[in-house]
Amino acid sequence: MFWKKKNLHYQLNNQLPLHTPLDDMTFTVFDTETTGFAVGSKDRMIEIGAVQVEGMEVTDKTFHTYVDPERNIPREIINLTGIRQEQVYGAPKALQAIESFYEFVEKHKSGGWVGHYLAFDVMVLKKELQRHSYSFDEPLYIDTLDIIGYLNPSWDMRDLSHYARQFGANMYERHSAIGDALTTAHLFIELISHINNRGRFTLGDLVDITRNKNGNAAPFF
Repeated sequence: MFWKKKNLHYQLNNQLPLHTPLDDMTFTVFDTETTGFAVGSKDRMIEIGAVQVEGMEVTDKTFHTYVDPERNIPREIINLTGIRQEQVYGAPKALQAIESFYEFVEKHKSGGWVGHYLAFDVMVLKKELQRHSYSFDEPLYIDTLDIIGYLNPSWDMRDLSHYARQFGANMYERHSAIGDALTTAHLFIELISHINNRGRFTLGDLVDITRNKNGNAAPFF
C-alpha cells in the first residue's frame, strides 16, 4: 500500500519580488537542539527557538518551546545544552512543536528563514515531519555561513561564537535554541551591513549570494 504524504498548510514566506529592499523585509531566524546528530535515525529534536528580524532590527517577537524527543537525552547533550530530561517531559511532541513554530512564522508574515548552518536545522524539521508522513514545503532560507563565505571566501567554517566576535555581534547563551537564534539574528544584521557596503541591497542580491554558495533552491518570485 502506498501512503500519501500530507501537508501542513501554513504560509511560510511571503511572495516578495526580488527587487524588494532587505530593509523592508521580515525574516525568521531560528535554531534547533537535538539529542545528537543522527537525526535521520535515532536522534530527535528537543528544542526550537526563533526571533523575528524586521527592517534589519532584532525584535522582541520570539518563539521558544522544548520538545519531547520520546527518548532519553544523552549525558553529553545535557552537558552541552543544559537541557535536562525533566524539561522535555510533558513538552509538545515534535509535530505539535513544528506546527506552533509554523504558526509563529505565518503570524509574522516572514519573508524567509535565516540560520547558522541552517541546512542541519532544516533537516531536523524535515525528518521529524517525515516520521508523521508529512511532506516538507521548503521556504526561502538564508544561511549566514554562505554570506560569510561571500564576504571572506578563504575562511574555514567556524563556530557561531567565533563569527559573532569577528563581526561584533551581540552574543547570547550558546547551545540554547533561543540563545543561538538571537546571536544569529544579530550576526545576520552585521553581515547585511557588510553586503550593503558592497552594493547589495535587495532580496535578489541576497538570493544570488547564497545560491552561488550552497545551491539552495530558493524560489524566484
